[in-house]
Amino acid sequence: MAAPMAPADWRRALKAEGVRFIELDGWTTRGRDQATGKTFGPVNGVLNHHTAGRDSLDLIAYRGQGAAVPPPLAHALLRKDGVVVLVADGRANHAGLAAKNSFDAIVAEKPIPRPSKASGTVDGNDHLYGLETENLGNGTDVYTRAQYDAWVRFNAAICRFHGWGAGSCAGHLETSVEGKPDPKGPVDGYGRRGRFQFTMGQLRADVHERLAHAPSWSPPTEEVTTMPDYVNLGLAHGYQLAPGTWDDVEFTTEWNDEAGDHDPNSPTFVEGPAGFTGSVSFRFAHLPVGEVVQVRMSEYDAAGELKANHPIHEVIGTAGGTFSVVPLTKRVGPGRSMRVRLLNQSEEHIEVASAVLTAWVWEG
Repeated sequence: MAAPMAPADWRRALKAEGVRFIELDGWTTRGRDQATGKTFGPVNGVLNHHTAGRDSLDLIAYRGQGAAVPPPLAHALLRKDGVVVLVADGRANHAGLAAKNSFDAIVAEKPIPRPSKASGTVDGNDHLYGLETENLGNGTDVYTRAQYDAWVRFNAAICRFHGWGAGSCAGHLETSVEGKPDPKGPVDGYGRRGRFQFTMGQLRADVHERLAHAPSWSPPTEEVTTMPDYVNLGLAHGYQLAPGTWDDVEFTTEWNDEAGDHDPNSPTFVEGPAGFTGSVSFRFAHLPVGEVVQVRMSEYDAAGELKANHPIHEVIGTAGGTFSVVPLTKRVGPGRSMRVRLLNQSEEHIEVASAVLTAWVWEG
């Protein structure tokens, strides 16, 4: 429990921690204290949010959410470029009712339990600093490296000023009795870490690491590796392949598609710009011994027009069924997509009994 930071404290703490910030006109006197008759503080922690929108400064500082939730909606806004905008120094409408069991855990810096309304509620606007981080909140919009680095520094700056540990940092989803989901979404990377999903546990771990160093410390960034996306597709059912015509393999079962490009109603399995490597495993039924099925990858443009064919792989029929693993290692450019195509060169209808595609995909 502590008195809130004064404007001069904000400036010193953020500057020492390496946070790039700007000051919105009037922020030092902006708040809900006078309008509500409630004084902001004493403070007990930092509550983190995502904006669920773009260009949110006007909403947070000036418009709010109408008469029911007037502005300001946070003490600060963290932009995509990693710059913090200081919005208010007084009471802000960001937290709403916090479950008492969650709030008590933040005060005690203990693991935060699932918020329970039955435990009672606390007005979080009285006691928690609020940070809104610019993100659509749709689970796919990415927090930039600069943004996440500033996120860690911002939380650490407040904790360091008050002598708190990382346990004083919480997410709205950890306190809300209304089922708020924020913050969430993928992060482009941090330090040596490549892309990962945001969690409050990871943010607290990064804040904890930062607090173990001097405020001027920066996480090492050399040898950064970005993990590729993993794609694993297959067929829900086998299908007939007529002789003499090139036919697209339409993957209708999806075990994993982190690249996010696969549509089970489309033969496309990856869209550019991207590089990929992996394989397709085939099992053909009723392919006569010695007859051939040709396999190739082909590039199409956005209008569905064939633009390029890659070299052919041949699968030769064997007794008792035909099995083959065809390698996938290619690059596909912007505006193009890749398909796997088959040509049955026998005179018989055969069955594509199974096709399993496994690949790692690097975007860009």
